Amino acid sequence: MTIEEAQQTVDHWIQTTGVRYFNELTNMAMLTEEVGEVARIIARQYGEQSFKESDKDKVLAEELADVLFVVICLANQTGVNLTDALQRNLAKKTQRDATRHQNNEKLH
Repeated sequence: MTIEEAQQTVDHWIQTTGVRYFNELTNMAMLTEEVGEVARIIARQYGEQSFKESDKDKVLAEELADVLFVVICLANQTGVNLTDALQRNLAKKTQRDATRHQNNEKLH
């Protein structure tokens, strides 16, 4: 699935199953909540925190997909074409960081 197809698929789902988009502020709060859930899994799976019983059924892939879903919702409702935005972002990073990371001794 391309990013454009994902944006269309989410929009179709919202229109047919979700009834309508939550407003932008609600979606921003939801995004923060979902990112927190990703952070919780990362801290326990890759960090030093131990799992609680309530954490054991959490799956990183599912939580990352929740983050992606809300990001797509925010893009759709604010008129952002994520394909174009990502291409511009990568071009900016490529120009800005052309030698920065290669010259970073910490990465070698």
